[in-house]
Amino acid sequence: MDWTRVKFDWNHARAFLVTAEEGSLSAAARALGMTQPTLGRQVAALEDELGIALFDRVGRGLELTESGDSLLAHVRAMAEAAGSLSLTATGKSQSIEGTIRITASEIYAAYLLPPILPLIRQKAPDLTVEIVAKNDISDLQRREADIALRNAPPEGDTLIARKIAEDYGYLFSTEDYAEKLGDLRDEGNLQRANFIGMEHNDRLIGGLNEMGLGVTAQNFPYQTSDHLVHWEMAKQGLGVGIVPVWLGDSTRDMARVDCGLEPIAYPVWLVAHKELQTSRKIRLVFDLLASEVPRLLG
Repeated sequence: MDWTRVKFDWNHARAFLVTAEEGSLSAAARALGMTQPTLGRQVAALEDELGIALFDRVGRGLELTESGDSLLAHVRAMAEAAGSLSLTATGKSQSIEGTIRITASEIYAAYLLPPILPLIRQKAPDLTVEIVAKNDISDLQRREADIALRNAPPEGDTLIARKIAEDYGYLFSTEDYAEKLGDLRDEGNLQRANFIGMEHNDRLIGGLNEMGLGVTAQNFPYQTSDHLVHWEMAKQGLGVGIVPVWLGDSTRDMARVDCGLEPIAYPVWLVAHKELQTSRKIRLVFDLLASEVPRLLG
């Protein structure tokens, strides 16, 4: 079917789009500020207009049918066009200026984001970028920032999130300390190894043990809640630290510790308020981060 030739009510199409993005009628109804029965009737009306089924019920949620998936891209394009029209009409699209706040973990804020800032400056010379270095994932909910770069998806219906990459962490120490330790698969080497702990260190110990590295609290004579301090302590030879592979491998005089473990994979999420749909400056920076972060992570 050529979806571009199909005519239907935009309200029904919007109901379908939000339901597809939220994954359930109840979540979509909350996002649109309407009752679930009303939303359900609008989706059903669109199915009647098109003569196709758009969703299959799976448990308490919904999954797109093949026809619904084909339609989704066209409806998204319609929504983007409507958003652009609205921005132009209100004058919000005329300039990109003011301040935008990006929050990220301390490691990302210090090492990953700075190379991207000149590109933002080039695209939007009147925009001031403020970096909020925090490990707390709730700062967007408190409106402390406009965009967040995080390693966990957000909770709640007021945010838009996109998984943009996978990152990998590993155990690093100075080259001298790594050579002195030897292979940590040797029980004697492991017992005398010093690790640098983090906040909630019991979780770190449990995670390493699940991966097969039998560490105990005795292996952690040092501990910090600050990730930059953690990395600096490792760089000064106090013990073994955990940082992203791209950072550890690119740091002079630092080396991966021989322990037989695979790199630890974790997702990278880009998160913004739903204002992303109506703010040119947020959209510009969001799209730049979505492009540049995966590139820098390699």
